Amino acid sequence: MWERLRSIWTVPDLRNKILFTLGILLLTRVLANIAIPLTAAEQKALFSLFNSNSNQNLGQLLGLLDVFSGGSLQHFSIIALGVYPYITATIVMQLLQPIIPALQNLSMQGEAGRLRFSQITRIIAVPLAFLQALGNCALYQSQHVLQNFSLIDPQYALETWTILVVLTAGTMVLVWLGELITEKGIGNGISLIIFAGILSGLPQYIQQGYVSSSTSSGSASSIVSIAAFVIVGLITIVGIVYIYQGQRRVPVQYPTKRMVGRGMLVGSAQTTYIPMQVNSAGMIPLIFAQSMLLFPSILSQYLGTSNTAWLKNAAQWVGTYVVNTKLWWYWAIYFVLVVVFTYFYAYVVWQQQNIPENLQKQGAFIPGYRPGEPTSRYLESILTRITLAGALFLGIVAVLPYIVGQQLLSSAALLIAVGVVLDTVRQLEAQMVMRNYSGFLS
Repeated sequence: MWERLRSIWTVPDLRNKILFTLGILLLTRVLANIAIPLTAAEQKALFSLFNSNSNQNLGQLLGLLDVFSGGSLQHFSIIALGVYPYITATIVMQLLQPIIPALQNLSMQGEAGRLRFSQITRIIAVPLAFLQALGNCALYQSQHVLQNFSLIDPQYALETWTILVVLTAGTMVLVWLGELITEKGIGNGISLIIFAGILSGLPQYIQQGYVSSSTSSGSASSIVSIAAFVIVGLITIVGIVYIYQGQRRVPVQYPTKRMVGRGMLVGSAQTTYIPMQVNSAGMIPLIFAQSMLLFPSILSQYLGTSNTAWLKNAAQWVGTYVVNTKLWWYWAIYFVLVVVFTYFYAYVVWQQQNIPENLQKQGAFIPGYRPGEPTSRYLESILTRITLAGALFLGIVAVLPYIVGQQLLSSAALLIAVGVVLDTVRQLEAQMVMRNYSGFLS
């Protein structure tokens, strides 16, 4: 292992990519500690909001947002929104792609189409970031964290609009930094920024879990609880790695011809395989599902203080019976969303790869199946079967913390962290193979 790391460090351009990635991630942590100025009373209210257990549903919502923002939301920093608006924009674009022919054509235009698709996604992310900033600030206002928040009052309008613009710009700066990592560094930049936020908040959550367990059950029991958590966490990580690495290898034969003697062509076949992943969607379905559930949660918290009676009652009903994390049907909704998004994203990625058509163009075939439509149906049937295992696994692990009780770190965050690490290691492996080294994993 250390020899592999030394080999990576001896390659100048690869070393520069790693240092560039680490430098950008360090910059994001610096930005996370630049707070928007608050008065002493507002800072006290903000601290009480994140450390009070009076509203369990609100605590779950803020805790989840704060984990994926790397503590930025708790400190109300300039990047308090994180990259969630960009992820929401990505969801919108993925949902619209099969519906709008123009977007579908963009996905088939190679690198130029991909760049145009990304540009449209960034444009959509700007108003979504502004709306999320408005929702978060309104939520803070309802909890008396922002006492001078008003869009129309001339006395406070400039301060309010400044906060909204700064939060929106902070999200877009994070998106830009993430794209810099993707282009000039190692790994997927947006995923790495989320991973850095989760990792930065881990010590604090471990400390909170230790203090709460010590207070409730004594020091001896707290040690046992933490040991049990570590064991369950390690088993979960092993399961995540097993599912992420699992694949079905479909054999493919490529015909080749070589010249023998005086113009004689002798045919032969080169056999390879298509690696179809059990979890080809990665951690994206979890982010999709959580984003879908966060919107009604934020809306219900905001409208819960409305002066209009029917809006207030509707918001309270949604908060009590729909997005209440203590109820089993919330777990069921979360589970179903994860399974549906896993299948959706797996099929979207599969359609973009267009493997059956590419095989037919190259003259390749799967033994026992004719090229074209029969091959497509066969591969799609395999994709449906193996994705079922990955979707059920993701769904179970996602709702596991709600079933067994609160843990130090959510399984969703753990899945994202492990997935990002595995994806980054794969990219390091590919970089090493390109440079004729023995590889990082072997």
